[in-house]
Amino acid sequence: MYYGVMTMILVAAAMGVGCQSNTRPLAGMLPCGKLPHKILFVGNSFTYYNGGLENHVKQLAQSACPPHRIEADRSTQGGATLQIHQSRQAVHERIAGGGYDVVVLQEDIPELKEHRLEPFSDQARRFDAEIRSAGSRCLLFMAWPYTRLNWVTLDQIAQAHRRIGQELGVPVAPVGLAFERSLHARPELAMLGRDKEHETLSGTYLAACVIYANLFGESPVGLVYHPPGVTAEQAGFLQRIAWRTVRDWQKGP
Repeated sequence: MYYGVMTMILVAAAMGVGCQSNTRPLAGMLPCGKLPHKILFVGNSFTYYNGGLENHVKQLAQSACPPHRIEADRSTQGGATLQIHQSRQAVHERIAGGGYDVVVLQEDIPELKEHRLEPFSDQARRFDAEIRSAGSRCLLFMAWPYTRLNWVTLDQIAQAHRRIGQELGVPVAPVGLAFERSLHARPELAMLGRDKEHETLSGTYLAACVIYANLFGESPVGLVYHPPGVTAEQAGFLQRIAWRTVRDWQKGP
């Protein structure tokens, strides 16, 4: 009997250790520490590429220990900026009536025809007020610059997100900075595809890891999900890049 009980205790302890994170959780990502269960992604092709960012985030969440059971939807349009989304009634209806815990807003700053950063800030303010009125929380998805529309740099994109994030008290998922860090460490693992604009599958996976870390305030390192085409070793590398980038962003400039 003694040995049977001890065996059960040891197995339970081992299972508990397997579910513990080696990294300290990030506090204050969501109101009152509430974990999200229903998430809406609003953006353009950067959000729906490679099978949809919401699907990769959902599968990452399901592979956590214990798993996070979430619903994840998207409202996207190719080439759309937040200003274009303001004119889409379907987006407003979803925000108002969808019962979402978090709305992930993805701007595409290079697409701004004004070649100024102010329209992004203006739209972020409008959407954030609308999202809060619906009882939800906004998460800004910081994307990246690209050569086709090269009037803005990654530093400028990052600064614009930091300013509006601080003003509104809104968290930022620094995906563009994670791409830069990944390329610096491992340049052979491309973040953008042949058009030098849209993500490779590795880029989409890295973006999903960054957003996962922001949504749940915890490290994606060790999550077992990775899509076919991204190896387990590559997934581990990208998970570590995502977590370091999120932690560094939280520390401030």
